[in-house]
Amino acid sequence: MASLTTPPECSGAFSRRHLLRRSGLGLGALALGHCLTRDGLAGPPRADEALANQNPLVAKHPHFKGTAKNVIFLFMQGGPSHIDTFDPKPDIEKHDGQLLPESFQDLNLAQVNTSDAPLMPSTAKFRRYGKSGMEISDLFKNVGHHADDLALIRSCYHDNVIHGPAITFMHVGTTLLGHPSVGSWVVYGLGCETDSLPSFVAMTDSVFRNGPNMYSSGFLPAVYQGTHVKTEGAPIQNLARPAGLSARDQRRLIDQLQKWNQRHLNTRPGDSRLNARIQNYELAFRMQTAAPDLADISGESKATRELYGIDTESSARFGRMCLLSRRMVERGVRYVHLVNGDWDGHSDCKGNHAKQSAKTDIPISGLLTDLKQRGLLDSTLVVWAGEFGRTPVRQGKDGRDHHPFGFSVWMAGGGIRGGKVIGATDDLGFHAVEDKVHVNDLHSTMLSLLGLDHEKLTYFFEGRDFRLTDVGGHNALTERLLI
Repeated sequence: MASLTTPPECSGAFSRRHLLRRSGLGLGALALGHCLTRDGLAGPPRADEALANQNPLVAKHPHFKGTAKNVIFLFMQGGPSHIDTFDPKPDIEKHDGQLLPESFQDLNLAQVNTSDAPLMPSTAKFRRYGKSGMEISDLFKNVGHHADDLALIRSCYHDNVIHGPAITFMHVGTTLLGHPSVGSWVVYGLGCETDSLPSFVAMTDSVFRNGPNMYSSGFLPAVYQGTHVKTEGAPIQNLARPAGLSARDQRRLIDQLQKWNQRHLNTRPGDSRLNARIQNYELAFRMQTAAPDLADISGESKATRELYGIDTESSARFGRMCLLSRRMVERGVRYVHLVNGDWDGHSDCKGNHAKQSAKTDIPISGLLTDLKQRGLLDSTLVVWAGEFGRTPVRQGKDGRDHHPFGFSVWMAGGGIRGGKVIGATDDLGFHAVEDKVHVNDLHSTMLSLLGLDHEKLTYFFEGRDFRLTDVGGHNALTERLLI
């Protein structure tokens, strides 16, 4: 009777039924553990994961020979109007003030009702540049002089009409939060060519509208996250050695901290944040010499300062960012992300865009010139984009609403052949209709130019392999860029 009423774990006796029940639960736990890791909890990591664990930022071999090795991503936050910058639409002038055709009137925009919004032509003047005769507006007349180095994509698209999701999508290939940014994927795939500067740097002349999501490592190990470098004052806070502490004493202090951190890491295997801290202590020690030298542009010539517009008030800040980005790729930084804001011309698109182009046109032109004359443009891929374009219809008095259905992006350098226009929007600049390039295609192309296969560059997380392009992405654009 006691054996029927007393739990086996208390009495010390185990029935056959109890033994089978306990064993069954144990087998389920083993199965769960296997599902949560690639090869089981105790299984060996993949070769690339093992290498990353030993030295996460060591330079790695690409999947195949690429044409680029560095990236400078110029992000125009807020959404520049494609029909006022790189995609002329003279047909809108013929129908100024008229409503959109009925086939367009059921589309949802952020703030405009397409059924009663009149068409508004561009006030910008377009002209042809270079041997290619590429049409670019006077908002980017200096960039226009590089037309024969540009591959202008007029047919980029996605379907996110709100800033937050659109910015996230342009940076991580999905609207889901917690995923790695493009820069983090690139560094994960290729590592870094410098051990004294961050592998991935992010700078802005305003704010990061989506915060660290724009340069986050997401579910990748934390060591691949971008480093926010300030453009005024000390580029990185708390980098200088404390007064009264010698380099020798600081080295001894860091060595002791590393021993404690390593001991802690041994009790928490797989904690990427702690591993990143260990790596960052070493990087910060080396950066005490390298970072001040990087930020000190006093040795640059007057001609170089003028080239970037650094001595002109409107372009000074973004000009300094562009100059720093050239100095970074010279020193082996893999991915540089520059943000200019804010192109959000809801009420006065003309005034807004004139102000923003005054900040960026000369610096971007200077960057392309400087990279080219130093022989760096061949190996550095420069990408210009916003999170979307702006509507061909009027919002309020003189504004334009958000428009993701067809907008312009351009690339230069990195081995691509310039002087070409790829894709097109319809006559009103509303839809991408020819050689359409989804954002996933744009990302897969960037990786391809770097020698990375977007389908092979994966990371195992929450039971499956993830990649930058999710289940999309095609490389047809890469061929067009290289021929």
